[in-house]
Amino acid sequence: MKHFRFSIIFTIICLAISAYWGFTHGPQAGLMAMFKVLAITAILAVMEVSLSFDNAVVNASVLKHWNQFWRTLFLTVGIIVAVFGMRLIFPLLIVGVTADMSMVEVAKLALNDPATYSAKLLAHHAEIAAFGGTFLLLVFLNFLFDDEKDAHWFHWLESKLASLANIQAISVFIALIALLVMANFVPDVSKLAVTMSGIWGIVVYVGVQVIGHLLEGGSDEDEADEAVQGNSASVTGTIVKGGIGGFLYLEVLDASFSFDGVIGAFAITSDVVVIMLGLAIGAMFVRSMTIYLVEKGTLDAYIYLEHGAHYAIGALAFIMLASGTGVHVPEVVTGLIGIAFIVWAVLSSIAYRKKQNQI
Repeated sequence: MKHFRFSIIFTIICLAISAYWGFTHGPQAGLMAMFKVLAITAILAVMEVSLSFDNAVVNASVLKHWNQFWRTLFLTVGIIVAVFGMRLIFPLLIVGVTADMSMVEVAKLALNDPATYSAKLLAHHAEIAAFGGTFLLLVFLNFLFDDEKDAHWFHWLESKLASLANIQAISVFIALIALLVMANFVPDVSKLAVTMSGIWGIVVYVGVQVIGHLLEGGSDEDEADEAVQGNSASVTGTIVKGGIGGFLYLEVLDASFSFDGVIGAFAITSDVVVIMLGLAIGAMFVRSMTIYLVEKGTLDAYIYLEHGAHYAIGALAFIMLASGTGVHVPEVVTGLIGIAFIVWAVLSSIAYRKKQNQI
């Protein structure tokens, strides 16, 4: 429980704030409203965890190479960015830019007229889905076309796809095709905005990879110097540089996951305070779950867990791209697909381990 102690305390605080908000705000403020708001907050928290469990697994696959400093930074600064940046500021920013309103005006609109605020945000769901969908699709495709993977879950499929890794920019090529297909099904007035949003998703993904590569560019030379000279400072510098690149990657990855959660939350309630509190609880548990997976060595114990998480990300990417064209996929289905892949991967890992023990 030590990994989830802070998350539990954070949950209690958020639920207390939620209860106060329901009891004192709104036209039906009172005891009944308080219980209703508490129930909605809990539902949003569970929804966020179910949608983002695969995010925690992928986070863990990156985080396991980090030292304690970067793990702590991920749990502190990272959660601030995730909760206040992506689940509060970013939706306000979208409405502000598209409606030509200041952040203060948008914040007042969100608090005083949540229905109008929700409508303005949902009006740009296609652009949000295009950005998040293309980014997540690239995460999935680059895992699929990785010829350095030692383990293949669906060997007959993954081994053949991995052989395509030597084709330059194969992942970007497929992502662009998916974006063009999506743009073909949106209204003409939105085609340009949707296409540009999807391109930005691709640019951000590639940009984060470029930054990470540049920051880690001197790692080989640093390791050689350290081996010859015993210079621990060079290794520390390499860890810091690599941590910066990985930290940026995880923050953008979390942002892409949060898009779907924020949009889905507005189908349950238009109260931005309740949405932020509920999703914040979920985001905190995802962070704690990530640390738990790293420190318990779960990814090593369950060999296909990372595979299952990436397949869940691929499914979510296609769902987001499809939702941008007007296809409605219930949030329950989206969450269950991710959980199904995770459970399937765990069972496959257990079967694999038993088979290896018998050899």
